[in-house]
This record gives sequence, structure tokens and C-alpha cells, in this order.
Amino acid sequence: MSSFSFPRVTPWVGRLIAANAFVLLLMSTVLTSDRFADFVSFAPTEALQRPWTFLTYMFVHAGLLHLAANMLALYVFGAAVEARMGSRAFILYYIYCGIGAAVFALSLSLLHFHISPFAGASGAVMGVALAFAMFWPNAEIIAFPIPVPIKARTLVIGLALIDLVLARIAPDGVAHEAHIGGLIFGFIFFRLQSISRRKPVAQPRQVERVVMVQSASREADPHSAAPMRPIQRPTNDPVAAEVDRVLDKISANGMGSLTPEERRFLDEVSKRKQRDLN
Repeated sequence: MSSFSFPRVTPWVGRLIAANAFVLLLMSTVLTSDRFADFVSFAPTEALQRPWTFLTYMFVHAGLLHLAANMLALYVFGAAVEARMGSRAFILYYIYCGIGAAVFALSLSLLHFHISPFAGASGAVMGVALAFAMFWPNAEIIAFPIPVPIKARTLVIGLALIDLVLARIAPDGVAHEAHIGGLIFGFIFFRLQSISRRKPVAQPRQVERVVMVQSASREADPHSAAPMRPIQRPTNDPVAAEVDRVLDKISANGMGSLTPEERRFLDEVSKRKQRDLN
């Protein structure tokens, strides 16, 4: 079991937070008309006539509290997920979950469910939270107001159940259907990823870079034929734990055993380390 520690803000998480904050500032000072808010919000009954709202609604928030809640969740879950997936894959996944949340709400509307117009990044953020739970299901998180740590997997399942119940009870001004849609489309993404990994992949013939991982122990037998594996260190950082896992896999099976996603992850970590040194 691992505990979750707050990572450094990653590139796209920082950009998304800044973009959402900037839009709220504009809507509070310059673009204050309700007509503009309606123009960029997502209304299922008008979505096909206003296709841009599948994207724009993700950057519109009802107020500072709404923005703060979504951006805090994006930071808590998104920084680690972006470091794990890579920046390009992360932003595509974020947009995919946000659009998926709108598509799910539209589908319910076409089935004659009443879905009120909504805005906010909640659907995309819920998809990011699910990604975190898929990568680190046993990471422990303190979720206010619950005073004890909760596993990431348990937290996401609990949030999904709460949204299901509240969506059925009565409208409360919260887009619970969008939350559920973001979770569903995120789950579909990981299911498709899992299926694609089961297919045999031809090993590349080009020369691979060799990563030497040497034990720090001075008492190790220099004549031992067993492969040298990195020392497992307890860590509260899910990204560091993932680095240890990937290096351990390289030590045991070689670079050829890494998936494309794991290669991207190592490249992202390497680039970040180089920036820190400079």
C-alpha cells in the first residue's frame, strides 16, 4: 500500500488551470452577459446545432468555488497522471473524457432523460481521477471531510455511486450525468488499452539502449550471474514508485519488454530531470 504525496505541477495541468482561471476572469469582468455564458455552455437539446460547446463548456465555471474545486482535483490527480502518461497523451485523454461526458449527457437526452444545460471541467477531471485510480489503485488520499486515508480506487468508486444516486433523486444544479460520462469514457479508454496490449507485438530489430542498474550494496557477489535489480525503496510518490517498477522490468527483461506507454513515461521523467538540473 502506498500513500499519495503532492507532485510538482506538470505542463498541461498548469496550462489547463491557467486557461480555466483566465476564462473565469474574462466572464467576471468583460464577457459578463448571460448570452455569452449560454453560448459556450453545453445544452443537450441544442448541442447538435452548437457543436463547439462539446469543447468550450469544459472551460466555463459558475464561480470561483466551482473553479477551485475542479482545479484542485485536476492538480491532485492530473499531475501524477500526466507524468505517467506523457504530456501529449494526457491532454488528448483529458479532452477525450470531457467530450465523452458531453456525448453521454446528449445520449441520455435523446433517450428522453431531462438533462439541464451545464458547464465546467468536472467530466474531464473525473476521467483523470479514474486514470489515477487505474495507475495507482492503492494510493491513499485524504478526501475532505473524511478524516482517514482512502484508497484511490475506493474513492473513485464512491464518487461514481454518489453521482448515480444524486442524478436519480432530484436535480441539484450539479452535472452528475457529466461526471458519470467522464468516468465511463475513461474506463472505455483503459479497457481498449488493455485489449490492445494483449495482441502480440513484434520486437523491434534496431539496437536498443542498455540501461545498467547497479546495486548499491558493497557486499554483493561480483561473480554472481543473477541479473542485478534496483533496490526497492519505500516511497510516497507514485511517480517515483512507477520509475522503480519500470527500471525493475528493464533489469529483469531488457528494454525490449517495455510497452510504448512505459517508454514515453521514462522519456518524460528524463526530460524533467534534465530541466531540474539546468
